[in-house]
Amino acid sequence: MRQNPQRRAALLDAAIEVLAREGSRGLTLRAVDAEAAVPTGTSSNYFANRAQLLVQILHRTRERLTPDPTPDPADLAGPLDTKVLLGRLLARMRRERSVHTAMLELRLEATRRPELQAELSGFQGAGLEANIAWHLEAGLPGDRQGVVLIHLAMLGLIVDDLTVPGLLDPHPVEGLIEAMVERLLPERPAD
Repeated sequence: MRQNPQRRAALLDAAIEVLAREGSRGLTLRAVDAEAAVPTGTSSNYFANRAQLLVQILHRTRERLTPDPTPDPADLAGPLDTKVLLGRLLARMRRERSVHTAMLELRLEATRRPELQAELSGFQGAGLEANIAWHLEAGLPGDRQGVVLIHLAMLGLIVDDLTVPGLLDPHPVEGLIEAMVERLLPERPAD
């Protein structure tokens, strides 16, 4: 297997685009080569098979969706605001639509592939646990269960925004996020 990290990342980014645009059935090593504009057979030098490619796509989506670790200057001016953070999450999703769409395709594919299901479960579970820990350590409102509920509510909002964007037009998203936070993450009582 080839080890050029830049080429591997470019192939995985191309695979994300193919998966988002064509769905799981359209994702082939040849389609990835065409999308990446590399010679036919290049992807097979980096991925032993389609199953390995799917797992690598899963990990590449995390790399692309992880927020910039440099704090936003606005965050340094005062306490963190959950509504602002969730708004940024939605904005990041809208900028990276193909990555989120590819993740939806991976979720569907995992219902048919037990090995991908196991990888996805571990991957998503670790991400959720990390988000819960970060939220609680940051001293944001709510408890563990509230963070899980916000995760589920935002996932639903993101899926609707990706798949039927007009559905939420009568319901301003900012208001929905504000209501989610107020209802699901009440302020913790002072000690």
